[in-house]
Amino acid sequence: MAMEVKMRVTRFGSLDIPTATSLLGAAGLAYSAWLTSIVFCAAHDRWPLLVASASFFPVGIVHGIGIWFGGW
Repeated sequence: MAMEVKMRVTRFGSLDIPTATSLLGAAGLAYSAWLTSIVFCAAHDRWPLLVASASFFPVGIVHGIGIWFGGW
């Protein structure tokens, strides 16, 4: 007697509300931190960091979060 092997196929449906809210929240947080870094660097004449933050957004995000928590 031969055994049948059935593969489980995952089907991704539409995006649910909690996932969409989490993604929008994370994007809003990242954008706010990046913008904080840009404004801070422009206001305090930190031109090299301003260029780095504007060019490479992860640098700006980390720097912006650091400003929020008093690291910079």
